[in-house]
Amino acid sequence: MAELSGKYLVGVFDDDDTVLHAVPKLRKAGVKIKEVYSPFPIHGLDEALGHPRTRIGIAAFMFGVTGCCAVLTLMIWTMGYDWPMIIGGKDPISIPNYIPITFEGTVLFTAFGMVTTFLISNGLGPGTHFHPRFDVRATDNKFIMAIEMSRNSMTEEEISRALKDSGAEEVNIKQF
Repeated sequence: MAELSGKYLVGVFDDDDTVLHAVPKLRKAGVKIKEVYSPFPIHGLDEALGHPRTRIGIAAFMFGVTGCCAVLTLMIWTMGYDWPMIIGGKDPISIPNYIPITFEGTVLFTAFGMVTTFLISNGLGPGTHFHPRFDVRATDNKFIMAIEMSRNSMTEEEISRALKDSGAEEVNIKQF
C-alpha cells in the first residue's frame, strides 16, 4: 500500500445517498477522487468510483479446490497406502467416508487463504503501518471523500465549490 503524502481536500458528508450521488457528479466535473470512507458499506459506491469488479471469489474457489485436493490426497495416502486399515468391513480407500473431512478441510483452507489474501491485498500484517485518518468521524456517522490535489488539474477553490454543490457539509484541507 502506498504511503499517503501531500495535500488532500476532504469533503465531509452526512448521508450515504448524498455521497453516492455526489461521486458521479464530481467525476463528471473532472475531479479525481482518491477514496471515500464510510462507517458502513454503501451499495453501488465501488461502481460509482470506477473500481473494477473484485476477483476475490476466484481466489476463494482456488483455495477451496486446493484444500479439497490436499485433504483427499492426505486421507487416500494414509488410509490406503501408508497405513491401510479395514474399518467396518469397508475398503481402505472409500471416498464416501472421506466426504465430511474433505468438506471441513476445504472450508479450513478457504478461510485461512482468504484471511491471508485480505491482509496482503490491503497492505496489512506484521510490520505495516496504518495510514493516517482523514477525519475521526469516518467510523462514527460521517462519510469522508478524500481528493488528492496533486492528481487534479482543478484549483482548490473549484474542487471545494464542487464538493459543496454536491452536498458536502464541510470541506477541510489535510496535509500528510
